[in-house]
Amino acid sequence: MRSFWGLMKAYWFSERWKEAWTLTIVIALLTALSSKAGVWFALALGELGNSIAFFHDAANTSPLQAILTNAGILVLLVVLKDAGFTGVRGLVSATLHRKWRGWLNSQFNKALLDGNHTHFHAQHGSAAGGIVAPDNIDQRIQESIKDMTGGAIGLAMGVLGVATSLYFIGENLIGSSVEVKGLEFLGGYGSAVLAFLAVAIYVPLNTWIAVKLGRLLERLNIRMQQAEGSYRSELTTFLRRSFHVAASHGEDVQKSMHDKLYVDIDKTWGKLNVVNNSYTSFELIYNFLGARIVAYGPGLVSFIHNRLDYKGYITGSEMVAQLISQCSWFIHVMPAIATLRANSQRVTELANAIENVQHPQAFYSQTGQSDFHYASQNPVFGLTIQKLELAHQGEDATPFLSAANLRFRRGEWTFLKGESGCGKTSLIKAINGLWPYGRGTIVFPDGVKSFYAAQEVKLQQVSLKQLVCLPGSEHDHGDAQVASALHKAGLGDFIEHMASESREGKSWDQVLSGGQKQKLVVARIILQQPGLLFLDEATGALDPEGKIAFHQAIKDNCPDVTVISVMHEAVAPRSAAGTEFYHSIVLIADGVATKKPMAPTLPVELTTILTQPRPVEDKWLRFSRRLKQK
Repeated sequence: MRSFWGLMKAYWFSERWKEAWTLTIVIALLTALSSKAGVWFALALGELGNSIAFFHDAANTSPLQAILTNAGILVLLVVLKDAGFTGVRGLVSATLHRKWRGWLNSQFNKALLDGNHTHFHAQHGSAAGGIVAPDNIDQRIQESIKDMTGGAIGLAMGVLGVATSLYFIGENLIGSSVEVKGLEFLGGYGSAVLAFLAVAIYVPLNTWIAVKLGRLLERLNIRMQQAEGSYRSELTTFLRRSFHVAASHGEDVQKSMHDKLYVDIDKTWGKLNVVNNSYTSFELIYNFLGARIVAYGPGLVSFIHNRLDYKGYITGSEMVAQLISQCSWFIHVMPAIATLRANSQRVTELANAIENVQHPQAFYSQTGQSDFHYASQNPVFGLTIQKLELAHQGEDATPFLSAANLRFRRGEWTFLKGESGCGKTSLIKAINGLWPYGRGTIVFPDGVKSFYAAQEVKLQQVSLKQLVCLPGSEHDHGDAQVASALHKAGLGDFIEHMASESREGKSWDQVLSGGQKQKLVVARIILQQPGLLFLDEATGALDPEGKIAFHQAIKDNCPDVTVISVMHEAVAPRSAAGTEFYHSIVLIADGVATKKPMAPTLPVELTTILTQPRPVEDKWLRFSRRLKQK
């Protein structure tokens, strides 16, 4: 699905090909019937016109009855064509649209949410390296796929309508053709040849104009989608950080950002309106000239020379008008084609981005050094890191962190310590394959489940039980197991609401506080029983007592787990009894990570003071100064 035609045909050659082809064949049959009904309509219109023209003819014994009969037949044909064939075709095509879009949507979601973390890697790129990450992926999956599939079906039906109309109308025009004075060498095909010639000259000439306008529409449509996507993305991000904007009184800054993004929408929209309205005016003039001038021209010569009666003239002209209308499909749908091409370009760009990151290291190697090796070993030896260097983008980027040899034994708790920005989080991201640039070897304990707990916890809108069971399924664990995990994590009050996706109309992401969300992470850890646990400032929203409870719950319920933890605290937390949770420290200083055992145990009173919030530290400092003064 990395090209336009590949994207268009994928559904019809997928595992759901029977569904796709059945709906397509039904649409084709209804389109053919609708085109045939168009011929019947032209014939009935000719009969009605003829009955009106000869209303006062002495030979016409029942003029009113003839008019009413022909008018009734015309109405019945309109109902049959528009409410019958065309209406049912619309329902079937809408069903095909729904099925096709659903299949494409599932394919892109499956590709993005694979074990390769494609959704994460696809958002990384570098303009300097010639790899640009696709903007507004959500818009491409939601809007672009929907509009592209609907537009493609409409255009395909238009092409089929042209083909069937050419056959049925052309057959009738040839069958009713007469000789034209001055073109006697054409014999009885004279009027048909003139009709086809008029269509062949008028339609292509105006189609060329339509193509020129269409290319401009396509460029503006792509630009409009980008502008709309960026504005919507910023609004979504703003609502997620609404509290921070309010707390910092940042409304004016946020408003200026919105205004700046909307200016791009407004300017592009203005240009799009000018081109769209110009195209509409061109199309209206084209339709009038085609239906009332060009269509009635070919048969006029034969009518003037009395080789064609009035009925034949009206019928033939209406058929030429229908033929022009059907062959003008390309002109009528040029704005839709421009939109289709714009949508398909955005979808294929996403497909290409997904394909490009299937091998992350090869992808990142195009914009920097990415040479990580991941292996496994006997779980007895734990986790090993060898000759690790982390860098930023760029072939010549200097490593900002290096670790020659780090070993983490089974059941060992290690505290990562260093100044802010030294690379603590980058280190555990690299261990988990989430840091793009650098090199080194990471050897995992074979068969050991790992769990990564980040500082910021975002909850999906699913039941509380499902949230606790993540990354597994709610069917993997019984209610009693989940209830026990919630109780041990300090969320026992919510056990009775395990099956609910919301509480009092609010999702769990809105119901739970920052500290409660981090306790929810503890419940997940207790339930999943990982052998390797990464804590990336996972206790940031907890008070000192909460941090102790967080660690104690893991210590009590996951006895053999290896923990690697990043925290802002200068001193690692200890249990309420004064026992150390952590056995070792990885100190990052001057870009080098070294591991050593924990420092000698400090007195409980001093450790408690060091881990207290700032006001308590200030009191201790003041107390120390008074002691020195004395």
